[in-house]
This record gives sequence, C-alpha cells and structure tokens, in this order.
Amino acid sequence: MKEEEFIPDDELDEIEPINNHSNELHEHFRVVVDKGQTPMRIDKYLFERIVNASRNRIQKASDAGFVMANGKPVKSNYKVKPLDVLTVMMDRPRYENDIIPEDIPLNIVYEDQDLLVINKPAGLVVHPGCGNYHGTLVNAIAWHLRDNPAYDPNDPQVGLVHRIDKDTSGLLVVAKTPNAKTHLGLQFYNKTTRRQYNALVWGNFEQESGTIEGNIARHPKDRMQMSVTNDSEIGKHAVTHYRVLERFGYVTLVECILETGRTHQIRVHMKHIGHILFNDERYGGNEILKGTHFSKYKQFINHCFEACPRQALHARTLGFIHPTTGEEMFFTSELPEDMTHLLNKWRNYINNKDLDI
Repeated sequence: MKEEEFIPDDELDEIEPINNHSNELHEHFRVVVDKGQTPMRIDKYLFERIVNASRNRIQKASDAGFVMANGKPVKSNYKVKPLDVLTVMMDRPRYENDIIPEDIPLNIVYEDQDLLVINKPAGLVVHPGCGNYHGTLVNAIAWHLRDNPAYDPNDPQVGLVHRIDKDTSGLLVVAKTPNAKTHLGLQFYNKTTRRQYNALVWGNFEQESGTIEGNIARHPKDRMQMSVTNDSEIGKHAVTHYRVLERFGYVTLVECILETGRTHQIRVHMKHIGHILFNDERYGGNEILKGTHFSKYKQFINHCFEACPRQALHARTLGFIHPTTGEEMFFTSELPEDMTHLLNKWRNYINNKDLDI
C-alpha cells in the first residue's frame, strides 16, 4: 500500500563488490513480489519500482552483490517469482530522517481512537522524501498526536494508509493503531474503498462517461513521470472511471472514481486519452492546449493559471468501513477556494463569449 522507496541517483554509483566490504550491510529497498507476477528479470523489475535509479546502476549493484532475492545475492538475469522478497543492500546506511513533530495546521474532518480523516491543502507534501524532509503532512500528524503514547510516527505499522500528490488537495485517512492500518490497508488493496475526485481537464469529451484501463509504470525517459504502457510485464494494473460534470468548451470538469490507486493515476490516465489536467506542469497541462490564438484568450488562460497555480485535482470524497465498529464511513470535502475561483472564471467566460467549439 505504500509508495515505492526513493533511492538517490548517487547511491548506486561507485560501488565495489560485496566481498571487499567488512562492514555490515544496510537495507535501502525492500519489496515483496505480487502473487500474480509473471517471471521477469530482476533488473527490469526493480527499474520499474525504484525512483531515480537507472537500469545500468541496478545491474552494477547486482554485479557487486548488493541485489538480493530471499536473502541471497543474485545477478541481473535472475527471474523474479511470486512472493520473492527482493532487497537492495548497501555498505552504508540510508539517510536517517526520523519524523519530527512540527506545529503545522491540520484540517481534521473526523477523529476517533482508531483513525483520522484529514482534508489536505494543495502544496503540502504528504511524506518526507528527497528535498522535502520537513514541513510535511506526516510531521503535522506527529505533532497532533504527540501526546498519544501509542502513536510512534516512525513506526510503519501506523500512519498514512494512502497518499495523494503534493499539489492535489483533498481527503486522506490516517491509522492511529496497527489494527486500523491493517484493516484499512486491506480495503484499499481489495478496492472496496470509495474515492471520487474532481478534475478540470483540457478538451471536450464526446461521451458523458467512460472507463480508462491501462497499466501504469515509470516513464522510460522521464523518471519523475508515470505513463501507460502496453508491456504486460511491467507497470501496475489501473482502472479509472470518469463522468462529465460540467462542460466549458475548451476544458471540462469531470468526476473520477478510482478502482485502483496508482501513482499519478488520474493525471496519467487523463493524458492517455488526450485530456491532460489543467495546469498540470509535470504532464504539460500548463500550456494552452485548446482554444483560440487571440491574445485576449491567452490573457484569460494566464489569469486562470494564476487563480489555480497547480493541477486542478481534488480528492472530494472518501468512503471505507471503520476498522473497529464495522460502520460505513463516508466523507465529502468541498472544492477548495482556488479551484472554485478557477471554475467561476470559466463560467463567466463562456457566458460572455460564444465559443467556436
């Protein structure tokens, strides 16, 4: 249920064979292979799951004895099997970054002894990572629960059950106990949670609703992006259902219902069908992709970008079964001010101008 670990580019550089090291090894990455995984070279498998690590560096690490399957060093051509435990071990410890409580305001929409539901603002990083070791949602949660002796922010058995991107706003659930995290995690894994997002995307849809299905993997050229792949051996199965809520001619407000929860899923699936999210810089949505060439229109779009200076995506609803009471919980978060302002600009625009759609 957690995102893939991050290994900085230089951590797989300048490595020497394992036999030359007398120091103990330190685990930098671990993953358990899915039950349904078909045989695949371990270098290819890890390349898809370790951010910012090239296949060549993974091969070098394997040649040096740092890549292991079930506790034993393996070469790059080792074929991973279902339930293999794969690890990358290094002769130096990972960057230690204990999560320190920080007094950061939280918008808590629900809390009990088992869990928290938080409405995250856009711009707040969810979890510490490369370049963002402080000032995250996890640091804020640690502060909020600092007087709870049962909650250790550095214990992976509690905390975030799922994540949303830094510049996406909306609802998240946080487990305060190991039991809650296990039960909630299984609901996400079994696709029984209810998650609806609102997104403003470029272009006008022909249909009122539809389903996007396609494996999502790291982009082969830009490792900070994800992409839909036709290679059945790589990527993770992903399904997004969408429904048109409001049409503005050159852009459309849609509701997206997640059947799976992959990294950048809505952003990638929408780009895949030709409807990049409005002002999504990483995927090219911060350019004028539909509309006229008139300067007045360009000025209007620039004002829209300023009104909502991030991808126009909001996690609006979240539903799950309470891990202790068995009660069905359902939460709704209204659109934040920046997206509301953006939509009102488009409403005013189409009401005062005939669009040549």
